[in-house]
Amino acid sequence: MAYTVVDKGSKYFNTILVSGDGTVSKSFTGAGFQPDLVWGKARDSAYNHFWYDSVRGAGAEKELRSSSTSAEGASDNETYGYISSFDSDGFSVTGGTNSSYFNQSAKLFVNWLWKANGAGVSNTAGTITSTVSANTTSGFSIVSYTGSNSNTTVGHGLGVTPSMYIVKNRTSSNTYAFATYHKSLGNGNFVYLASTDSAISAGYWNSTSPTSTVFSVQANNLQINQSGSDYISYCFAEVKGFSKAFSYTGNGSSDGTFVSLGFRPAWLLIKRTDSAGYDWLVYDNKRQVEFNVVDDFLKPNLSDAETTGNAGQSLDFLSNGIKFRGTGASSNASGGTYIGFAIAEQPFVSSKGIVANAR
Repeated sequence: MAYTVVDKGSKYFNTILVSGDGTVSKSFTGAGFQPDLVWGKARDSAYNHFWYDSVRGAGAEKELRSSSTSAEGASDNETYGYISSFDSDGFSVTGGTNSSYFNQSAKLFVNWLWKANGAGVSNTAGTITSTVSANTTSGFSIVSYTGSNSNTTVGHGLGVTPSMYIVKNRTSSNTYAFATYHKSLGNGNFVYLASTDSAISAGYWNSTSPTSTVFSVQANNLQINQSGSDYISYCFAEVKGFSKAFSYTGNGSSDGTFVSLGFRPAWLLIKRTDSAGYDWLVYDNKRQVEFNVVDDFLKPNLSDAETTGNAGQSLDFLSNGIKFRGTGASSNASGGTYIGFAIAEQPFVSSKGIVANAR
């Protein structure tokens, strides 16, 4: 029987939904922990995805956007609101006339929250000294570093090899952003979280796979290691029964591909990698409370409102994985290749031998 060190996924990852009331300054609770990464989005409006973390800190100049080419600290945050603090059970926001990005009246919002380990500490495992906030139990760390002129390594603090990491240049605006390593693509390829591109073959990772202590970055590369630019990276390792990086091949059928995860998912990110023009998709267990199928999703690379009731990209959340039910090309084209990362609501079998049920 499966064993996990994480019996309750919501101790390390949770989703907070908000029905906006227009209050300018407000605290949102219900996380169950003090979050270190908050990734949020207005569900029913074409507003950008926003990312804040405890290593860079809260404040008007700390927002990153996966759906925009802007550098850190978009100029309209003072108008539309920003995260002002990370709190013991959630986070607080302020700014603007109605905090449009977080709490606009009559609008719906989703916030995905991860627990790391606070503001971070110095890490000298790599040839670049980094600042790292790491949760070795849940396999998640936030890494800040400054780029150099040489091929180099960066300490990530996980103590195990990460399966996926996302790197963002905080200093420079650039057309493509959020360069993403995934173990299924190998060390000679990457994808952009902010793009519909297919997997790209390039030496971003210096043709070197990550280890239990460091990941590698190419010399003087704008996206991941430009001399003098500041970077943030979000690193994810697989934890049995809690998180998994995976790949699969679509079959173009409503009796779609099954992906074994070892848990019932709470959150799911997928991307087609063999062909360009397809969006990233994010699903979760809070926005859609009815039973299977799950057919509501957001697109991290776009500011688009939530897509609902989309049969083409539908799937089931099962007790031990996911099964695709749609025939849409973004998730289940016949012969299409895909990558993904999932986080658990509940392990398939807990440390006490309790078996999960499907939705």
